[in-house]
Amino acid sequence: MSRFKRVFLIVCDSMGMGAMADSEKFGDVNVDTLGHISDTVEHFNIPNLRKLGLANLKPLSKVEPVEKPLGYYCPLNEMSNGKDTMTGHWEMMGIHTTTPFVTFTDTGFPKELLDELSKRCGKEIIGNKSASGTEILEELAETEINEGKMIVYTSADSVLQICGNEETFDLQNLYRCCEIARELCMRDEWKVGRVIARPYVGKKKGEFKRTANRHDYAVKPPGDTVLNALKNAGLDVISIGKINDIFVTEGITEAYKSKSSVHGMEQTIEEAGKDFTGLCFVNLVDFDALWGHRRDPIGYGDEIEKFDVKLGELLDIMRDDDLLIITADHGNDPTYTGTDHTREKVPFLAYSKNFNGAGSIPERNTFADMGATIAENFDVKMPEGTIGTSMLSELI
Repeated sequence: MSRFKRVFLIVCDSMGMGAMADSEKFGDVNVDTLGHISDTVEHFNIPNLRKLGLANLKPLSKVEPVEKPLGYYCPLNEMSNGKDTMTGHWEMMGIHTTTPFVTFTDTGFPKELLDELSKRCGKEIIGNKSASGTEILEELAETEINEGKMIVYTSADSVLQICGNEETFDLQNLYRCCEIARELCMRDEWKVGRVIARPYVGKKKGEFKRTANRHDYAVKPPGDTVLNALKNAGLDVISIGKINDIFVTEGITEAYKSKSSVHGMEQTIEEAGKDFTGLCFVNLVDFDALWGHRRDPIGYGDEIEKFDVKLGELLDIMRDDDLLIITADHGNDPTYTGTDHTREKVPFLAYSKNFNGAGSIPERNTFADMGATIAENFDVKMPEGTIGTSMLSELI
């Protein structure tokens, strides 16, 4: 019989907590997402994260540690060779990625790829550079609308993104073009982790706004993950946010898209009010997408405060046999140079009303220990070829 009937695993996307030993190999020196946010903001009111032990785990200039934290905590290191969304999430569920996904941040996409994509989509391509989604719309959306062209761009991530105006491009046509791009980008030299449809509305500069109809076309995990094992055992695996896209529906029994990170927490709270047995796996992307990549520590700090409010609501309705885990998939220090993710340790905060103790547990060398813990809790065998060592015996 499982110790916890329900596990809520919440990923605060990019909320790293300081450099790993090998961060410099990834071009990241003295990076510290949480620490530098706390140093920069005028206020950092996170009472619920604080009482779970965040400031005990990670010294923060504006948050005092608590004498008696409610949760267990430790830093997690990433074993995989990367610092992107898919690598981080896959590792949580047991996949060790040794070859990083290809990026086109500095070069743009090769002519051969774009020529084939243009031919099959029937549209001339504009853009082909690394840019933020809001900036490229301001620069090129009017041209796309007025001249019937197609914006293709990338970022610091391993992604190919296509923008389409929902009225003039048509949403289904945008999805069709992204499916073509995904097919083309399965070639090894072009294999990006994700192709992303970026629909928007508006007709002129200053009015453009991305919609919630984003869709990710990701590479499937190379093998079964803990999610597959849970689903195959008849357990619920509920996805909130982009989890379903990251795992390409593998191992998911129920999926809900989120309009924002606050909405994602509202959905999580709604799920907590239902009866299920298994895992509720949540990704809250706004930390990363709205604030990390745009190098806005003030906005990032505000987002964490908003999360903390909703976290308090979730804690209030948790049942005695629930386990809550809060973590991240990589860093994205909003005070660092450039716009890329940063290679960082991430927090592991665990809480249950059933805990007999609390406090620090030993640092772990892979995110996969979370997946292994969840698997052991539900008495499910880790799939062949996966990594990870359970921490369940330490959560007493």
